[in-house]
Amino acid sequence: MEIGVSLSPATTGNAVDDVVAQAREAADAGLQAAWFGQRFDYDAIALAATVGREVPEIRVGTSAVPIYPRHPLLVAGQANTAQAATHGRFRLGLALGARSLIEPAFGVPYERPITRLRDFLIATRSVTVDGVVDYHGETLTAVTVRPAPLAGAQPPPPLLVAAMGPQALRVTGELADGTLPFLAGPRTLEQHIVPTITAAATNAGRPAPRIFAFLAAVVTDDIDAGKTAAAEHTAFYDGIPSYQRVVALEGHDRAADLAVVGDEQVLEDAVRRYRDAGATDIVVTETDLLGPESRSRAWKALGEIARSLG
Repeated sequence: MEIGVSLSPATTGNAVDDVVAQAREAADAGLQAAWFGQRFDYDAIALAATVGREVPEIRVGTSAVPIYPRHPLLVAGQANTAQAATHGRFRLGLALGARSLIEPAFGVPYERPITRLRDFLIATRSVTVDGVVDYHGETLTAVTVRPAPLAGAQPPPPLLVAAMGPQALRVTGELADGTLPFLAGPRTLEQHIVPTITAAATNAGRPAPRIFAFLAAVVTDDIDAGKTAAAEHTAFYDGIPSYQRVVALEGHDRAADLAVVGDEQVLEDAVRRYRDAGATDIVVTETDLLGPESRSRAWKALGEIARSLG
């Protein structure tokens, strides 16, 4: 099992320098991967490529880049560049995104998301694996007018999808290499996510998918402060239908109810629960909600957990 963390740059100084320093600290603590969400202030693929090149001890990935309004030819080119820059340590995580964000921000209709996901994955994999594509799907066209393989971008970067609903999971199992569920607890993993994506992969003749379970965790002795910070930071997800569904499947009302708050033993117990539920890998987020000391404490604990799990 690989254990990684999600990184976010500081709001002062130089954001890229800061996140590179964070990645070095994470690697020194024994963590094995760093992940970057896509925001409006930086490009996640470019940031992952930079960090992976500067800190060669860790693997890097995006968690995740929305496919609206991007085109697979451009995303595949970015991913191949990141794979070459990191000498094969990059993972491309994609997401459908949310209608409430996509349409106001980009002015494009959030239509036929599952079909769009299928088209996007087929075209992207063709470019990253073969260097060529001639695909005319229902929602997009992707044609390389000249071959587009990139020297050094081997093996092809794994394709991962932040899929949690049954339709998205089935497409992901059929066409991608794994999923990146966030705020999906152990019960939801074991009873819904893992069986659905695994069956789809098996039916498609693909290898067993990797399940990168993302869980929010704050390591602290001040439980009230940790829970308050987690509630404030995760309230955003309470208004997004896909997250509402997985939170409800776990038997909770709010995203904050899935946050792990407590000491090192509480964190280790949570990691083991997710592993036992079918997670092949763990990514811990929100470790910095109470400041750098709490974050360092969490990363040190996670490094020790990684070593104990082998």
